[in-house]
Amino acid sequence: MAQGRGEAAHGAPVAAGPGQAAAIRRRLDALWRIEGARIVAALARATGDVGLAEDAAQEAVAQALEQWGTRGIPRNPGAWITTAARRRAIDHWRREDQLGNRYGQLARAREDEAAVDWDPLPDDVLRLLFTACHPVLAPQAQVALTLRVVGSLRTEEIARLFLVPVATMQQRILRARKSLAAARVPFEVPEPNEWGPRLRGVMHVVYLMFTEGYAATAGETWIRPDLANEALRIGRILAGLVPRVPEVHALVALMEFQASRFAARTGAGGEPVLLPDQDRTRWDRAQIERGRASLARADALAAAAGRSRGSYALQAAIAQCHATAGRADETDWPAIVDLYEALGRISPGDVVELNRAVAVSMASGPEPALAIVERLDARGALRGSHLLPSVRGELLSRLGRVEEARAEFRAAAELAENRHERRLLLLRGQE
Repeated sequence: MAQGRGEAAHGAPVAAGPGQAAAIRRRLDALWRIEGARIVAALARATGDVGLAEDAAQEAVAQALEQWGTRGIPRNPGAWITTAARRRAIDHWRREDQLGNRYGQLARAREDEAAVDWDPLPDDVLRLLFTACHPVLAPQAQVALTLRVVGSLRTEEIARLFLVPVATMQQRILRARKSLAAARVPFEVPEPNEWGPRLRGVMHVVYLMFTEGYAATAGETWIRPDLANEALRIGRILAGLVPRVPEVHALVALMEFQASRFAARTGAGGEPVLLPDQDRTRWDRAQIERGRASLARADALAAAAGRSRGSYALQAAIAQCHATAGRADETDWPAIVDLYEALGRISPGDVVELNRAVAVSMASGPEPALAIVERLDARGALRGSHLLPSVRGELLSRLGRVEEARAEFRAAAELAENRHERRLLLLRGQE
């Protein structure tokens, strides 16, 4: 943890120069994406309060935006943010007249950092995950709060993942923070026998973190490898902590398969390269083999317990069908349809049904798939999302209904909030 005061504690600053506010903002955004979760986790360990830790870190970021333009960017920006956030927390305690007790808490936290005792959760970010997924919170609140403080996602991004208004998500996160504070949930390692009630929420958060990293819902980049790789890192640690839980291994398998394609998913300018057009020689074969081994492990554990595949295992099996096809036309689409049907029985949802429609179109043609999409649209599914009109546009195009397809692609482009995805849909709307 950073020591000392001011920029001098982190080395002489590098002059930012006038007119570089936008560059500093980009630097801070990148810093927060990469180090935000670790900064908040370190502060939560020191303060014992997740909400205060996030507030202090955000205030420190605002302070950096104000000061770095005139004083320069410090050599160790992450340490600067952490030190500034600690001071913000101390200021908060001073206002609350709790400073004496809290200094002792900070001292104990530093002693803990230096201790070498066995720790079943050796990673601060994972510890933060388990804290935010405390059973005192409803499952949706657990996931929303954890995506905010661990995934470093903006509230707008989380709202898009849940397909709810931003104001609704803001209130959900605020209530979750208040509930943790009111229950005095400590930032500490839960006993192993307490992991079970929290594990489902932790896995769901890791899954959503990876999903946002795999295909960013908004912004200037098509994928966010830093976020996806952090989710995969946490998933691998989880698999080591609970090695007898099949779905943890299945989740890791799913992420391994999907991440294996990252190098081929974008072109030279960052534009999306869709699955049929990807250069499969650029797929990471070692990662695919790790995915196969993890899925085999999950299947063996489930069989030994007399269970069938769960949601993550079925999704991993779908990803494996893609990852192991030598060419796009060798993909086993009938098997993928069967897997989506099984997934829809245990985890029904509009996105699952839309994906099944895509698989049906590849296995049996666009006409039966369009019927599935029309049923989804008739009941108002995925309203406000670009996903349904983009799929319908593709199906109409394959049926030769060109003008209708163009209209759907244009409608999808209006709803898409990722720059690259919007551009791709606009191009399809002009074909």
